[in-house]
Amino acid sequence: MKISNGFGDAERAQVAALYWQAFGAKLGSVMRPTGTAHAFFRDVLDPGFALVARDAQGQLLGVAGFKTATGALANGGARDLARHYGLLGALWRGPLLMLLERGVEPGVLQMDGIFVDSAARGRGVGSALLDAITEHARALGCDRVRLDVIDTNPRAQALYERKGFVAAGRQTTGPFRWLFGFRTATRMERAVIALD
Repeated sequence: MKISNGFGDAERAQVAALYWQAFGAKLGSVMRPTGTAHAFFRDVLDPGFALVARDAQGQLLGVAGFKTATGALANGGARDLARHYGLLGALWRGPLLMLLERGVEPGVLQMDGIFVDSAARGRGVGSALLDAITEHARALGCDRVRLDVIDTNPRAQALYERKGFVAAGRQTTGPFRWLFGFRTATRMERAVIALD
């Protein structure tokens, strides 16, 4: 398995489909219909904020996205929403999506999603991507990697804990839990140890 920076234009549709496969249950009520959501993410996912795992034949297996002060993997804004969902659709979707936004903080690399093709699960792809993100954070001079995991994804939380992430806070969705399909999101952090 090889980890590299970014993905090509020819892979946009595949990456968008994998993104939706991973986050559709969380975003579905806001971002449906599925075809429109695929088109939206195909347009807004930014390869400059992605590390990609590939097999020996170059087949894309998974992606780890991140967010910095200059951008993010899921880099869509109000104009992108309006282009895909219309003005009225953007007006109600935008504020709801803002509830899920995480800011950036100096010294912390904020992950912006990690997702692995279902056919590649159980092959260590997620672990390799988490290690690669940590190395990327070290190269950027960060001392922590941060991510959020929702309460309906205990398998992912167990992986993060095995990779050294620890809980650092929790946020509830309150009255919006019925919309997003989860009750709480746990903020988890992994220390980046400087190499001498």
